[in-house]
Amino acid sequence: MSSTSANGAGPDVIRVAAVQMNSRDDKAANIATALSLIDRAAASGARLIALPEVWTYLGPSEGNRAAAETIPGPLTELLAERARRHGVYLHAGSILERREGEPLLANTTVVFDPSGEIVARYSKLHMFDVVLDGVASYQESETVAPGDEIVTFDLDGVSVGLAICYDLRFPELFRILALRGADIIVLPAAFTMTTGKDHWEVLIRARAIEDGVYMIAPGQVGQFPPNSWNYGRSLIVDPWGIVLATAPDEETVIVSDLDLALVRKARRQVPSLANRRPDAYAWPDAERAMALRR
Repeated sequence: MSSTSANGAGPDVIRVAAVQMNSRDDKAANIATALSLIDRAAASGARLIALPEVWTYLGPSEGNRAAAETIPGPLTELLAERARRHGVYLHAGSILERREGEPLLANTTVVFDPSGEIVARYSKLHMFDVVLDGVASYQESETVAPGDEIVTFDLDGVSVGLAICYDLRFPELFRILALRGADIIVLPAAFTMTTGKDHWEVLIRARAIEDGVYMIAPGQVGQFPPNSWNYGRSLIVDPWGIVLATAPDEETVIVSDLDLALVRKARRQVPSLANRRPDAYAWPDAERAMALRR
């Protein structure tokens, strides 16, 4: 569902849906679940449907390459058909992408328009290389190469920015997306239970408030092999930081109507984009930056 503004510049209201999944190491089952949830989201009247991160496969990292897809390829053809069938913009979360001649995979978002054409591709910029003391260790960069491009796309005249999971912790990316005109940012994720329970909602709301944008954050929920847990609690948040929809702890779809006038109102009331001082900002030199990391 969308309603057009009086000046014709774009819709006043866009209905969006975020799909929450509990993907595991059965790729065929994951794809079947995703298609069913896309159908459910489309039945709600959503104009934009977004899937979570790495939804085709979540399991031991040694299975990543076998589960990876080429883009375009059989999976994107299947998703393009779903976008055409329902006449929706389909944000395909992120999938592990296999590229000819490249030893590492990419963690890539693909967006389809209602005719099934690919209108945007974005590969995750920031790699989740982390040791959670006494809890877990994960090195995404062992199998995945980072992207190098910041991406927005046009949805019925509205600019939508793209980010993936760990990108959430890098506010400069979201500020650049907003400065490039994004009114909505979609962040598919597979946030760990350990960090998610304390940081997920706080960071999603912070990014919305800082930049006066809607945040759509479809996530993974529950246990996946060999013995890991995702936090879930997929969110849709408005530009004032108010949570419009939260997913329960199960595979589901959440839906909300985004009033684009609230983006303009929030940016008038908290004009942090307009009041920036880029001439006064400077990155620390390399030596000081390294000292801050110790």
